[in-house]
Amino acid sequence: MKAPAPRYATNDGIIDAATAALGDMLLHAQDLVGEVSLTVDRDRLVIAMETLRDTPGLKYEMLAEIAGVDYPERPERFDVVYHLLSMTRNHRIRIRVTTDEEQPVPSVTGIWYNAGWLEREVYDMYGVLFTGNADLRRILTDYGFRGHPLRKDFPLTGYVEMRYSEEAKRVVYEPVKLAQDFRTFDFMSPWEGAEYVLPGDEKAVTPQVDKPKTSEGPAQTGAGKPHPGNQPDSKPVNADVPSPDAGKPPVEKK
Repeated sequence: MKAPAPRYATNDGIIDAATAALGDMLLHAQDLVGEVSLTVDRDRLVIAMETLRDTPGLKYEMLAEIAGVDYPERPERFDVVYHLLSMTRNHRIRIRVTTDEEQPVPSVTGIWYNAGWLEREVYDMYGVLFTGNADLRRILTDYGFRGHPLRKDFPLTGYVEMRYSEEAKRVVYEPVKLAQDFRTFDFMSPWEGAEYVLPGDEKAVTPQVDKPKTSEGPAQTGAGKPHPGNQPDSKPVNADVPSPDAGKPPVEKK
């Protein structure tokens, strides 16, 4: 017999219990789309996390994830978001603090040891600093990487590109070179023709002519000559009324 799935705890009373436990450390609370989110004071983050872990009725013992969000238009542009899990109550909660490029966030490695790697990811991707993390180094990008890739103002193509050089027998860094075909668009009308040689046209053989064509008058093109099947006497007076001779065999002219 299979064990039944654990029952998820509802959000009823979570915000009230967190408000009573955190006091003025809680800056904002909301229950949106079935998820409880709490914004706490950045400077007292460690105390708030210990309170959420140890308070009866809350008991969020596990740190599941730390993520970052960038809002460049705000003075404190970064959100550092902590996802906590109560294994005894089977309930999840989200904790958020705000910061900028200079104000550090207190590390929670003293509470959850796995926070060390998670804080390094946020530092690597967003540049958020954490005080108390003894090993705050990049973890996803390479040595000497410039900038933080998940910031909204980071260029999509980056600053440098890396590759393995067969000549140097090592990894080399070079300025970004976009070698994709048709990446630089000239927006020229296809009916006007390009002012450059298209790929493949350089292989074409230019035909040799004895006398180059210098004009396109009626004598060369045949323009203006009457078509044999479009004689004026074969048209009806009223274009909407068929000719009375329509359907009769043609009369041979002598």
